[in-house]
Amino acid sequence: MKRALLIFLTLGGMLAVWAYAQNTPVTAGGKWQEFDSKDPMTDVPKVRFELEADNFLHESVYHKPKAEIFCDDGKYKFADFAPNVRIGPPNRPGFWGQPQLEVEVRIDDRHDSHGWNWIEGRFLSMDKGTVRGLIGAKIFKIEFRTPDGDNIAEFSPAGLDLNRFSHACGLSPK
Repeated sequence: MKRALLIFLTLGGMLAVWAYAQNTPVTAGGKWQEFDSKDPMTDVPKVRFELEADNFLHESVYHKPKAEIFCDDGKYKFADFAPNVRIGPPNRPGFWGQPQLEVEVRIDDRHDSHGWNWIEGRFLSMDKGTVRGLIGAKIFKIEFRTPDGDNIAEFSPAGLDLNRFSHACGLSPK
């Protein structure tokens, strides 16, 4: 009986993953992709905007870095930078003591340093100000540290349908 239940739960999990994977993206303008879904319990609309980098990083030849923006019920929730390579160890504490990695961000002709929350060594949590700059930018680059040295992810964010984005996330460009 336990084995049958385990097989059923495993199959159920695989079906849930398969159903999520079937959520085909729609173009949100330029190189942006939009993924729409609904929370199965609350029926709240969820939207994820994804922008893939223009370049591969030297540690990864299969997956490019991505910037992802998550919104629920017409409101911005959070954004992540997923470099798809191992990230260097945190190099500073955040306001509440959480581990952060300092990154250099270029938005068009402006450069800024940011401390982004380091999440399990797999991705970095971007701040809302950077997201607002990203959605209206023509050039967007992130320089960050890996165990093998510094890397730069280069993005071409121009072309995002700002009305569509504003409706889904309630944010406008800076």
